[in-house]
Order: sequence, then C-alpha cells, then structure tokens
Amino acid sequence: MKINELINNFEIWTTNEEKELLQKLQKPTRLTCLSEQEQFKVQAMIRKSLLTKIGHIDPIVVANERPN
Repeated sequence: MKINELINNFEIWTTNEEKELLQKLQKPTRLTCLSEQEQFKVQAMIRKSLLTKIGHIDPIVVANERPN
C-alpha cells in the first residue's frame, strides 16, 4: 500500500492567529514593518514552511502558494 493511498489530505496545522497573519502576508512585507509579536510568529511559520523569507538585511516575507 502506498502512502498516497493512506493520506487523503495533507495539511500543516496552523493556529487562528497564524491564519490571520497568512492572510496579511499574501503580498511581500518587510519583516521590520511587523510588530515584535508578529515577527516571533513569522519565524515559527518560516520553520513550518508556510512563509518564505527573502534577503538578509531587512528581509521581506511572503506566504507560500497553497494548492487549491
């Protein structure tokens, strides 16, 4: 039996706050424009591969594309 046959839907678990932040970050946004609390959440979401960080000095973050 293949794994694809066992898994019907693969989804990364997110909190309600993370979902709201994902909606906010559909357009590229500078990390420094976010509050300290949002920056902390963004770092966790980057580790979950929900967001992509672009650059090293004053980086930009944007939500990864999600399949429909």
